[in-house]
Amino acid sequence: MLRYTLKRLVNAFIILFIIATVSWMLMQLLPGSPFNDEKLTDAAKAQLEAKYGLDDPLLVQYARYMGNLAQGDLGNSYAFNGTPVVDIILGERLAVSAFLGTQALIVGTLIGILLGSISAMRHNTLWDKSSAAFSVIGISVPSFVLAPLLQLWLAVKLEIFPIAFFDSWWHSVLPSLVLAIAVGAVVATYTRAEMLEVFGQDYVTLARSKGLSRVAVVTRHVLRNSMIPLVTILVPLAAALLTGTLIVETVFSIPGIGEQFVRSIFINDYSVIMGTTLLFAVFFVASYLVQDILYGIIDPRIRVAGTKE
Repeated sequence: MLRYTLKRLVNAFIILFIIATVSWMLMQLLPGSPFNDEKLTDAAKAQLEAKYGLDDPLLVQYARYMGNLAQGDLGNSYAFNGTPVVDIILGERLAVSAFLGTQALIVGTLIGILLGSISAMRHNTLWDKSSAAFSVIGISVPSFVLAPLLQLWLAVKLEIFPIAFFDSWWHSVLPSLVLAIAVGAVVATYTRAEMLEVFGQDYVTLARSKGLSRVAVVTRHVLRNSMIPLVTILVPLAAALLTGTLIVETVFSIPGIGEQFVRSIFINDYSVIMGTTLLFAVFFVASYLVQDILYGIIDPRIRVAGTKE
């Protein structure tokens, strides 16, 4: 198990290095500069570029950035008076995004498991068709369409929720609902498919022949064995939600990490863009690393095969 885990850790660091290098190169291709203010003279712009080392050769800038990155230094923001990027993205903004993501993940997962279970147990009935319709809508309708629609209906017309901002927990319900719908749709689809497959297994037939009730068969055998494949989608999905969603936070004017990322792109704040990109990458790579380790624990055959690669 130790060899298997170490190999996955090495692969994770290699992937992060590649992501950091490619992202840094892409930053150099962005038009304009962080100092596009028309009030700044050419001399002032030159001084600022010299201050942040942007006038050095690209190879020197790359080596300096990677060296600082190895020490956990993501650089300083060009738009926030040299504030360290770590303080910007790991402060209150990440906490807000994590709160919304956790809330949406819990609600969406519970709804998805419930709908998927009902759909599988009531296969080819109205319940099944209704759950399938919810899944199709939740997966196919993008968040930049769903979010304004819910704002219009639930915030403007019915006045149930605040339309935007993040001043209290009540302000988080509507954006969390937008995120939870997509999560619930995906989880419901996977749960239904896996439960229908498990229903046809021999051990389920044997459990029924022993006289176990339908509820006991579902809870002890079908649902439990159907949850294992959900690890495949829930772990990376959690990483995506916890690091913030660009569109939802922008639509609802929530001061999260996703909203900060969008704003940084408009003002060419390279350091913040890079820092946020790497934060997303670390969460995703870490999630897949956890997923691989969980697979190795659940099924030792995967661990043995992984060490032979």
